[in-house]
Amino acid sequence: MTSFASLSAWGWLIQFFIIIVALLIANLIRCNVPLLRRSLLPTALVAGLIILCVKPLGFFHELVNKSSMEIITYHALGLGFVAMALKNKKIKSQTTTMKVVETGAVTASTYIIQGIVGLLITIPLFLWWNNHDFFYASGLLLPMGYGQGPGQALNFGVTYTGFAADQGIAFHGSDFGLSIAATGFILGSLIGVVYMNILRRKGRLTMKVGDYKEEYTLADYESENEIPHAESIDKMTVQVSLVLLVYSVVFLFMYGVQQMDLGDFGTKTLKPMFWGFNFLWGTIFGSLLKVIINRARKVHLMEREYINNYTLDRIAGTCFDFMIVAGTAAIDFTNLRGIWLPLLLVCTLGAVVTFWFVRACCRHLYPDYQYEGFFSMFGMLTGTASNGMILLREIDPKFETPAANNLVLQTIPAIAFGFPVLLLMGVGPQSMKHCLITLGIMVVCFVLFSLFIFRKRLFKKTSKS
Repeated sequence: MTSFASLSAWGWLIQFFIIIVALLIANLIRCNVPLLRRSLLPTALVAGLIILCVKPLGFFHELVNKSSMEIITYHALGLGFVAMALKNKKIKSQTTTMKVVETGAVTASTYIIQGIVGLLITIPLFLWWNNHDFFYASGLLLPMGYGQGPGQALNFGVTYTGFAADQGIAFHGSDFGLSIAATGFILGSLIGVVYMNILRRKGRLTMKVGDYKEEYTLADYESENEIPHAESIDKMTVQVSLVLLVYSVVFLFMYGVQQMDLGDFGTKTLKPMFWGFNFLWGTIFGSLLKVIINRARKVHLMEREYINNYTLDRIAGTCFDFMIVAGTAAIDFTNLRGIWLPLLLVCTLGAVVTFWFVRACCRHLYPDYQYEGFFSMFGMLTGTASNGMILLREIDPKFETPAANNLVLQTIPAIAFGFPVLLLMGVGPQSMKHCLITLGIMVVCFVLFSLFIFRKRLFKKTSKS
């Protein structure tokens, strides 16, 4: 008989209690500390940092379970993407298809240049730095931490730990990747705010910061012919059930691939990557279910609208908040003591290169709204899309420029452009030879993407000459 008085019956809930309490405390602090509020740091990151600060204390050290926090991070990422994929997106047409494709190319090329910078730091350090616990391919975690966020940083960090262990290296990839992700949030927000104030002082930004109050209409909460809020089943229950249904299909799909015989390459590379791509499969199967539901309504097999965008937004937002808190709380600094130098170099140079490249791309692609485009993209490519929206709202509070739409719609072309690069993430850590080949391919891909992004400028110069 189960004993509800035992800690084992409360173990997982205790981890959620910790996250929730930290979020509430962080929100209280952020609301009452003007400096922290002006920094635009996400409340979820502040909550994660609070847990990190109290973790060394004896009682909390035993209470906060690293493994549980990593599992929460992993599943929160997948569930959040499922919720986003299920939404029936209704976006005003403020942009063109080509601009969306170009924005996706900027996203993918930034991942690539981040990976190149990371490898150019970690490969020489591995060869010439006397540290046997450092992994040569760890630089590839930079685009996962900066470009993808804590969930993917954790997924690939765990995979890289396995690759390193096979080669006799005691590398703690999850801590390295999560530290990069947390640093990305901090640097992205602080650099964004500092640069924003510099531009305002120079008179290049004239819009009033923070002069915006969100306004909602009934159409923002529900669309026509939706199921009632509470009937025989609550509307919130339906949305949660749809998300979990899709995620269960994701699990069955990944588990089915795991049981297949894919040879040596498939076992060592593809199968770990499949489990790490839970967010991608969630997006695909979520979109498929949405198509099925919408098709069923068109042929009158289903009369009511079961998808509620507002509720799905809240589910996704909650999942991503939990992901950031848990991902930050899962960091164990004791595993990073011996590799602080590469971590410092990767994070610092990664932020500098990301700033420079995104700034150059936005100046070229968005001449009429280059700053709005820059802050939205820079925030996303050092944190998450939410961070990009937070920075954008400071100078474009009503989203009057196409920057917000570009950010939302670029997801599909970014996945298409970036998928081959993500596959390389599983090739690089297999050996030093594979890592150098990966670096070479990334350089070629970056050149090709740059030619596409800056083609008008390059062709214009060629025609003049």
